Amino acid sequence: MALNNTTNTLISSVLTPPVKAFSNPVISKIAAPLLWLSFLTSMGALIYYQIETPQWNWAGTIRINGFTLLIWVTVTFFSAIVSTYSKNYLKGFKFHKRFTLLSLGFTGSVMVFVMSNHILALLLSWFAMGVFMARLIGVNSDWGEAREAQKFSQKFFLSGTLLLSIGVILLAFLTNHFTLSGIIDNLESVPFHFLLIAALLIITAAIIQSAIYPFHRWLLSSMTAPTPASALMHAGFVNGSGILLALFSTVIITSNTLTLIFIIGGLTAIIAQFTKLLQVNVKQRLACSTIAQMGFMIMQCGLGFFNAAVAHLILHGFYKAYLFLSSGEEIANNAPRKPLDLKINAMQLVVILIFGALGAGLFTLLTGKTNLTDSSIFLTLIVAITVGQATYNSVKQQSLTFVQKVIVPSAVFIAGIGLYALLLNAVTSIMKEMPMIQVPHSLTVLQITFGIIFLLAFFIMKSGVYRKIPWLYVKLLNLSQPHHKTVLTYKKVIK
Repeated sequence: MALNNTTNTLISSVLTPPVKAFSNPVISKIAAPLLWLSFLTSMGALIYYQIETPQWNWAGTIRINGFTLLIWVTVTFFSAIVSTYSKNYLKGFKFHKRFTLLSLGFTGSVMVFVMSNHILALLLSWFAMGVFMARLIGVNSDWGEAREAQKFSQKFFLSGTLLLSIGVILLAFLTNHFTLSGIIDNLESVPFHFLLIAALLIITAAIIQSAIYPFHRWLLSSMTAPTPASALMHAGFVNGSGILLALFSTVIITSNTLTLIFIIGGLTAIIAQFTKLLQVNVKQRLACSTIAQMGFMIMQCGLGFFNAAVAHLILHGFYKAYLFLSSGEEIANNAPRKPLDLKINAMQLVVILIFGALGAGLFTLLTGKTNLTDSSIFLTLIVAITVGQATYNSVKQQSLTFVQKVIVPSAVFIAGIGLYALLLNAVTSIMKEMPMIQVPHSLTVLQITFGIIFLLAFFIMKSGVYRKIPWLYVKLLNLSQPHHKTVLTYKKVIK
């Protein structure tokens, strides 16, 4: 019997081919070191630029300044993190090589975009960003829902590129300059109605990419992408609107469209915060959170603080990349639980108001934004709300004692405000060569009214009152649904 068993084992080992361990493609092995090298090079160049301030311009086509290097540092860092994470996460994935090449292509297109001075390079790189990201969303082409998500998102990205192209080319022909710097320097030659049209087209292109309402559904439908792709999307791609609006800040300000941007961003932030509370899927909840944060970023642009919007997108990138790459930790094999009671009692409201005031005071002290009659007061409010939300999310699931529940959130909140303020100061210094990156303006009645409505809606959201209003609950739930062909429950018609 033993001899027979031995013989069978030997025969089986000969006839059965050995099982090969999953290995990463060569490009996936070198991508992470390449990106880390790019990050370190960009960081070194940024430090050198801050010391020497060299003039890096080539034939009017390429322009490298502090802002360019800042975005290079940011995007290469996020890409390097995602690439390093992906080496193990995607090991054995059929399309790992495709994912790596698309990620590198996306990173490269962002870097080209921020250094482009000629409008042709600017528009082509913006187009490439959308193409690469759409392909990343549908990287698993064997999956029907992923293919549908790719097609769905691609329609939005192409539409945004078309609108941006029309707006920029219109300005180019009216100023007779085909470089970004030339257009900005000669805006006075553009009739106001054409300037307004171009600004609206550029704004629309920006809010499409950032999934601002009513263009949000592509982001909700993109969860078919692997988690590393989602991290790159939420940490890098959606932030592109902040970069675009910063580059065209002069166009936005001179066209008197700041209030419009402010209101669009505010409505998005509130609606997305509401819809986030209705999600049971981890990635969908993170997607709604991203939409809300993009709303806050657009609001900052609408206040005339494009430098603050850039600081916001950097912090959001760090925060959201971490949340997506660690999202698996939130998944538990438990029965569905009743949502937490979010009702705010009187004592909690007092605590919120006290620490909100302390945070606002600290931000004012560190940034010097003390004018209560201009848009800087709203900037302080947005920062306090944003940091407060991040603080709540970071400590809500921690098992803390009563004393710790008082000390830990307070410390995290104050530290967050300080970090935000210091980063804003650094970004402002780096972007000092760019025109109109910080132009506070006097508050209008419309802005004040909307600000009051915004605050009321925020506290209503936290009170959980919407759950007692069936039609509102259903409306918000429907508003937060992805395209039906991009979810697993989609049933294909069998012919």
